[in-house]
Amino acid sequence: MCTGKPFLLFKPALRIMTDNRPELSACAAIRDTPAPSAWIRRWLPAAQGDRLALDLACGSGRHSLLARDLGYRVVAVDRDAQALATLQGSGVQTLQEDLEHGRWSFCAQRFDLIVCTHYLFRPRLDLLASLLAPGGRLLYETFAQGNERFGRPSNPAFLLRPGELLQWAHRAGLHVVAYEDGVLSVPRAARVQRLAAVRAPLDDALIALD
Repeated sequence: MCTGKPFLLFKPALRIMTDNRPELSACAAIRDTPAPSAWIRRWLPAAQGDRLALDLACGSGRHSLLARDLGYRVVAVDRDAQALATLQGSGVQTLQEDLEHGRWSFCAQRFDLIVCTHYLFRPRLDLLASLLAPGGRLLYETFAQGNERFGRPSNPAFLLRPGELLQWAHRAGLHVVAYEDGVLSVPRAARVQRLAAVRAPLDDALIALD
């Protein structure tokens, strides 16, 4: 399903990079942009009652604070202690975790909302989906193949393949409310895929389109 203004599409090219570290830094810098993603703002509903949210690879917590302001109890997770320190005293619970090695200390919890932007680690995508509570919403946005035309990240390890995010949601048994794949111009030119999905049972309020 595609909603909202259509993206300007182009045929992606592929360039291989061997050094991952600068790519990770580039993703972190974009996550730390103060303004929340327009996609997250659009599809993040106000909490109805006591609702628990996970902001995965949260950076300095722009989406954690947005979810908090909408009434969620928020767990913000990142490996960067300095970034997490900016959330001190905000009412957001922070966890410093290596998201790619070892056990996630929060994996026994189930979340009514999961937000993940500008982060991709394929080996744990299915684990991430399993953390979504029944009726919970997943909001995901990250870079896709073709982004190398605009800059970093350009390493294929950090770029979604065509249709990959949508295919993953279907494999995880999620109901896709909205999906887009194309080129953004704000806050900078980038090729992205982005998804809003809900785990059954479905609540009409959670999948409302207006």
